[in-house]
Amino acid sequence: MECTFEQMISIVIPAYNESAVIKRALHGITEGAHVGELDVIVVCNGCTDETAQLARQFGSPVRVIETVTGNKPYALNLGDAASGSTYPRVYMDADVVLSIQDLRAIASKLDRGDILAAAPMGRVVVNGCGLLARWYYEIAALMPSSQGGIGAGVYALSHEGRRRFGQFPNIIADDMYVWLNFNSQERETIASAKATVFNPSKLRDILRIKTRSKRGNRQLARAFPYLWATRQSNHQTIVTLFKHLGLWPKLVVYCAVVGTAQAAACWPAGRKGYRWLRDNSTR
Repeated sequence: MECTFEQMISIVIPAYNESAVIKRALHGITEGAHVGELDVIVVCNGCTDETAQLARQFGSPVRVIETVTGNKPYALNLGDAASGSTYPRVYMDADVVLSIQDLRAIASKLDRGDILAAAPMGRVVVNGCGLLARWYYEIAALMPSSQGGIGAGVYALSHEGRRRFGQFPNIIADDMYVWLNFNSQERETIASAKATVFNPSKLRDILRIKTRSKRGNRQLARAFPYLWATRQSNHQTIVTLFKHLGLWPKLVVYCAVVGTAQAAACWPAGRKGYRWLRDNSTR
């Protein structure tokens, strides 16, 4: 593909049975893009639906890779290899919506060279949310872990940043692993870039994705304790919030969800490993 830009933006999207949302994601990043501006690689890993066919309908600049192996880190590594030397490189979940303007803002920041890793702010969408779920989200939004960084399902690396580590390790928390490879001066959440994230509206679905998150954190802590030690914990914020009596009902809901997820994450994996838990209510 002939490139009319000095530097193309590479985007890797691992996708597992994402036929319900892949067109939404690809429309977001390609609408308004110039010829040669993007190289989008959708890595369909273990898909049994029409994800690959739907992605191929976009033609250039979208490329599709298919593998029977249903594994996100494996898909990320395949996408990396196919991207070659194209940077900056964006890694994006298939259920997230990001516009071309937001991509440009992220790429522009990385091109300056003063930071190596970047992520957009998250714009959370929750439809038909019940009272208890709203309380959970209200408290979750106050946590340090929700104040930007990798919570939006999108992160990007410069060429130098990608050289910070080798292949993606076979762990659930790929985003946290990447983010912790950079100190606070090397990474930045770009306030002018917004990624739309569709969160579940029911507590049972929230619990599913929270359990997956906790399992990922446990894997990361075991495999890379030196990275895990640098994370910012939510514990002190929770203690401070409990000083406000009016927040107690909401805090009880939040802590109950987090505690239950933590307990569920401690169950040993089966012979085939952990089953990937995801929220299907927003797909």
